[in-house]
Amino acid sequence: MTTPEPDLRHHGDAEVRADGLGLVDLAVNVRTGTPPAWLRERLAATLGDLAAYPDQGAARAAVAARHARPVEEVLLTSGAAEAFVLLARTLTPRHIVVVHPQFTEPEAALRDAGHRVHRVLLAPEDGFRLGAVPEEADLVVLGNPTNPTSVLHPAEAVAALARPGRTLVVDEAFMDTVPGERESLASARDLPGRVVVLRSLTKTWGLAGLRIGYVLGPAPLIAELCAAQPLWPVSTPALAAAEACSGPAALAEADRAAAEIAARRAHLVAGLASFPSVRLYGEPAASFVLVRLPGAAVVRERLREHGFAVRRGDTFPGLGAEWLRIAVRDEETTDRFLKALEAVLTAP
Repeated sequence: MTTPEPDLRHHGDAEVRADGLGLVDLAVNVRTGTPPAWLRERLAATLGDLAAYPDQGAARAAVAARHARPVEEVLLTSGAAEAFVLLARTLTPRHIVVVHPQFTEPEAALRDAGHRVHRVLLAPEDGFRLGAVPEEADLVVLGNPTNPTSVLHPAEAVAALARPGRTLVVDEAFMDTVPGERESLASARDLPGRVVVLRSLTKTWGLAGLRIGYVLGPAPLIAELCAAQPLWPVSTPALAAAEACSGPAALAEADRAAAEIAARRAHLVAGLASFPSVRLYGEPAASFVLVRLPGAAVVRERLREHGFAVRRGDTFPGLGAEWLRIAVRDEETTDRFLKALEAVLTAP
């Protein structure tokens, strides 16, 4: 019997919006209580400028300074999702490898652009540890820390995949949920081949509806991607967010938030450890955890009856129906979720 292909276009927001039940959202990994008041005020202040066309200058310079790169190595995008589409439409690779399990949008964009995609599947029994990819691959795509596994790969292991003649794309959308952003390659400019890092402001700052992200990479490639964009692809409020969230005060706030997430994640992991049927693989490092348990699909539906939405795992290549992804929330919300999970798992 042929295993059905995962639905690469399924995302966590569908878990929350389905049925309109007003569920507690543990399916989407955006930090709660965001955007902060100071950022909302900064965005509101741009409304008087909407009659003018957006000017990327200040925002692009701020992002470049934040990562110690020349401005020519920064491309601002309408969320990281646009970056995946631009790469898929601009690059002409012969052998593409996407390292799974990971965010499915990069593969979906590549397939939509007519590319054939090869998958390298990381093993849960090995803690989803990053290994070798085919030497002939001239485009390699992976996430770090990886959605949905929450595993943070060592920068040395990721950098080891760089080669002359190869484009290495690293999705770091969740790197700012890691204290100190350790293992990031965002400022690495001396690796062989072309190393491209994608970032998003969605998760930490609560800006999913604003659509703002960026690409860091070699200037010639950035120029190619820019040429493939429509005119004025990023709105004035989104540019203001990129500039504001790249400043020292915002970076310090993001690092404090990452430390808070780490403590809250430890609380969630400790609670999950009390259930013998629930297993984690690898060491979670981001704002979510991935668990494996028997009957996960039924558990997910019953959790909805208790008021909680979690993310199904079977839409990620390399996983299956026995996996669930759970967002990290404050301790009170986590405790209520753990009680609901206990009720579900012990129900006759």
